[in-house]
Amino acid sequence: MAKEDQGLAIGIDLGTTYSCVAVLQEHLNRVEIIHNDQGDNTTPSCVAFTDHERMIGNTAKNQAATNPQNTVFDAKRLIGRKYSDDIVQKDKMLWPFKVIAGADDKPIIVVQYKGEEKQLCAEEVSSMILGKMRGIAEAFLEKPVKNAVVTVPAYFNDSQRKATIDAGAIAGLNVVRIISEPTAAAIAYGLDRRNSCVEKRNIFVFDLGGGTFDVSLLTIKDKNYHVKATAGNSHLGGEDIDNKMVKYFVKEFKRKNKVDISDNPRALRRLRTACERAKRTLSFAITSNVEVDALFQGIDFYSSMTRARFEEINLELFEECMETVERCLTDAKMEKSSVHDVVLVGGSSRIPKVQQLLQDFFIGQDLCKSINPDEAVAYGAAVQATLLSEGIKNVPDLVILDVTPLSLGISANVGKLMSVVIPKNTTIPVKRTHVYKTLHDNQSAVDICVYEGERTRACDNNLLGFFKLRGFPRAPRGHPVDVTFVIDENGILSVSAEEKTTGNKNKITITNDKDRLFTKEIERMIQEAEIYKDEDKKFLRKGRAKNGLDDCIYKIRKALKKDDINSLLCSKEKKDICSAINRATNLLDGTNEKDDTVVFEDCLSELQSMLERLKAVDQNA
Repeated sequence: MAKEDQGLAIGIDLGTTYSCVAVLQEHLNRVEIIHNDQGDNTTPSCVAFTDHERMIGNTAKNQAATNPQNTVFDAKRLIGRKYSDDIVQKDKMLWPFKVIAGADDKPIIVVQYKGEEKQLCAEEVSSMILGKMRGIAEAFLEKPVKNAVVTVPAYFNDSQRKATIDAGAIAGLNVVRIISEPTAAAIAYGLDRRNSCVEKRNIFVFDLGGGTFDVSLLTIKDKNYHVKATAGNSHLGGEDIDNKMVKYFVKEFKRKNKVDISDNPRALRRLRTACERAKRTLSFAITSNVEVDALFQGIDFYSSMTRARFEEINLELFEECMETVERCLTDAKMEKSSVHDVVLVGGSSRIPKVQQLLQDFFIGQDLCKSINPDEAVAYGAAVQATLLSEGIKNVPDLVILDVTPLSLGISANVGKLMSVVIPKNTTIPVKRTHVYKTLHDNQSAVDICVYEGERTRACDNNLLGFFKLRGFPRAPRGHPVDVTFVIDENGILSVSAEEKTTGNKNKITITNDKDRLFTKEIERMIQEAEIYKDEDKKFLRKGRAKNGLDDCIYKIRKALKKDDINSLLCSKEKKDICSAINRATNLLDGTNEKDDTVVFEDCLSELQSMLERLKAVDQNA
């Protein structure tokens, strides 16, 4: 992205529950985590509205129990999503504030502000938090700040990344780069261990935050940071753990007092605050009390949570984390014994059970706790921000190579296969061009349909967008079309197509949220790719047979139009060839998708023999 404004750039970790801002000052030659107006290094990602004012950060969170309907949090879980998304519908039931469907199925947050209804999109709420972080930085630096690097979960699709850039623009920030949270944390770790990273080291970053979960495997050598693979879930974190605890205590309150508080936003908000406090306590204590005076209808609530019970009710979430860890290593084609360091990032990575499962997975390897899990991401973002600033000297000269989380391609040919242009975990930025060929004689236009996903069949993947390229010259089938995929440093995808002889071009940039894939769907696609692996292999084999059959029919028909070949064929040969072509055409045109692959392969073998016979006749003519 162009540097529109000169000057110092800051790094912002825009978190689901807490945000953090940092800066690398040239004269000090070190990164400083900037404290807010209350002296804290992290600020709640929370915005509240009252009849008199708008509050952001600590003040917003502190009044949440008395004003739950107008206190907005978890905006990051809405950004770049649709209202109809299952994740949004599920979360909506847990939030005290109101969320409705807006234009184009965009989720809209409804609050009361100064006696009037106010409708906000997730980008607006996020921009308020980014604006707060900018203000904290400006107060510390005592000068205006315009440029920033903002971090996002590694599994954010480019709809969510673009929405984050938009949020920065609303906050008056020029977002010079979007980088993945685990990559930023790895930068912090690498700078902390400068001397030990001279030789190549494989670093596994485990980032379990308040609302998102990411893992990345990086290779660090000298000043080079190369992401090998990434995996995660942008809807798994401390908030989900809090939700489990709240549900548990709602049931307990109902059992003890015969009263259901699940529909009372104020009671739930107060209980959630107590659960969050207990969760933090259980990271270093064996038991924690949950106490809320006059929780509902004047009834006091006093209970306790042991670490064992806490681990039991959240074990499913913890095991899901370990499955993601294993998938990341599989994608990177690396053994767990080859990992030199496991770095913990995110507040929820402090949970003892999580650390135990992770240590067991890596066969007793010590976990790296030398960097602050709450501040590491902002630290790395600040380093990246300084690298992108002009006129700044004495900064680490780093080379950072990130990856794309899903395969990208287009549908191709008769078999409707997903033709991959950029495979999953390809280093970005990247530009790839593939040559595709027209399917029909004198074809004047071609549809370019862009997909992302890991399935063999295009329709099983997610359609990102499409466009049409027109104005082809009259030519036989097989006329070439160049299709180019470009992913920039921010992970934003552009696709273009060009017909060389006429110079006709068209392109699409996938930057809006229309039909974009969401993180839970990404998880589902990867899991389905494993489950249906055998099915996909069969379809690939069948698709190749269909394409071969279609091509063979075309070549035979073209050969039969030659007078020399026709004159040398006997009537029986002509009849057999025509009969075979009719059978093959009927097979291709048939609607019975259950036709066995062997049927197509046998038909293809028969036609290939006939094609060889026609070639021999042509040579002898």
